[in-house]
Amino acid sequence: MEANEILAKAESLRNSLSTGFRDEIVKSLYTEAENIAKRAVKSTSNKKYDFDQKIDRLVTSPYAGLPIMLLLLSLIIWLTVSGANVVSGWIAVVLFGIGDYGRALFNQIGMPWWITGFIWDGVYLGLAWVISVMLPPMMIFFPAFTFLEDLGYLPRVAFNMDWLFKKTGAHGKQSLTMAMGFGCNAAGVIATRVIDSPRERLIAILTNNFVPCNGRFPTLIMLATVFVAASFPPALTSLVAAGTVVGVVLIGVMFTFIASWILSRTVLKGEASAFTLELPPYRRPNISRILYTSIIDRTIFVLWRAMQTAAPAGALIWVLANINVGDSNLARAIADWLNPLGLLLGLDGVILLAYIIAIPANEIVVPTMMMVYMGAGMMINGPTSNNEIFDLLVNGNGWTMLTAINLMLFALLHNPCATTIMTIYKETKSLKWATLSVVMTLGTAFIVTFLTATIARLLGWA
Repeated sequence: MEANEILAKAESLRNSLSTGFRDEIVKSLYTEAENIAKRAVKSTSNKKYDFDQKIDRLVTSPYAGLPIMLLLLSLIIWLTVSGANVVSGWIAVVLFGIGDYGRALFNQIGMPWWITGFIWDGVYLGLAWVISVMLPPMMIFFPAFTFLEDLGYLPRVAFNMDWLFKKTGAHGKQSLTMAMGFGCNAAGVIATRVIDSPRERLIAILTNNFVPCNGRFPTLIMLATVFVAASFPPALTSLVAAGTVVGVVLIGVMFTFIASWILSRTVLKGEASAFTLELPPYRRPNISRILYTSIIDRTIFVLWRAMQTAAPAGALIWVLANINVGDSNLARAIADWLNPLGLLLGLDGVILLAYIIAIPANEIVVPTMMMVYMGAGMMINGPTSNNEIFDLLVNGNGWTMLTAINLMLFALLHNPCATTIMTIYKETKSLKWATLSVVMTLGTAFIVTFLTATIARLLGWA
């Protein structure tokens, strides 16, 4: 039989095999290797290996594996939510104080108001907001993530999630890139290098944005605290807010599976490649390696990229807020023009304007909204208590529960930030895939918020 005939026969037989055929082959190989090792090697009992096996029976169990994974994710998000707000406030006080000093110095030496405003109220405040909002969550999340990675737990996550991704036509290692996306979607895109299959790597790249990064956490935390957790006792506020954010995260994971399934059957059509994973032994985490990896390789790298895009965004906000149009400013005029589309999506024009300006960095969405709502000429801290924020949004600007819910959905599903878009382009070396990442996510956000708003209005909920 010729080679072409053999290949044709193999192809016809391959389609008739069960999906678990390769798994059975790998299982038989390892079983045979174990039998050979037992005959050829004599060893005393390895207590550490036995202990690892006992742990794995629990954390990779079909019943306990996913709940344990969800519990650890909830714990990390709760630590991030409860710890980051305090540190963010401290950093903001210091950085805003430096801004006040710089502004006063420029006024003292007689700088024109527009130069002082552009530099200190625009560029500098944009950077200050990004640093104060983005740095604390990353310094909590990335070390926690790296700790689990160094411990040896993350391969177990990939093992637990593999069957779900296989059903969508994607790769089990995509779960690891998703986890990295919680810290930063740009870092999550870079992490897809661990996936060997070009097709499955593209799926992981294009769907990573459905995982909310720490730049979107401030918006989600604010909404969860003001509109959901505010009705609970103060002692439970952080837990309820964290639980709400976890719920939003799970919705994002659901959209990741849906988008992966659609991509694997359309533009990236193909079958999931085999995923054979040898679980490494658990090991004692190396603190110095964890700190170096999480702070130098991840936190500083991501923060520097975000700062590069946040500076021009801060300048743009200041320009729009300080060009007068009639009795208002240009920012308010653009927001009013966008308002019909915003209301159609269950949002408003100010929210859409904030997200357009915040394409370079999602961290400035909340201060931009507050600035426009309050008619300020620069980014400000604005109201601080939950009651003050609720009064500004609901009583002052007509927000409803539908607005809060749809903003959570929009914050979860909207287009990647500029840093992530640039990273997608560099990783894929293709303008087509970078564009598709924007169109796919933004289109999903528009469709979901429109349907949610329409259904709520038809049912009389809004």
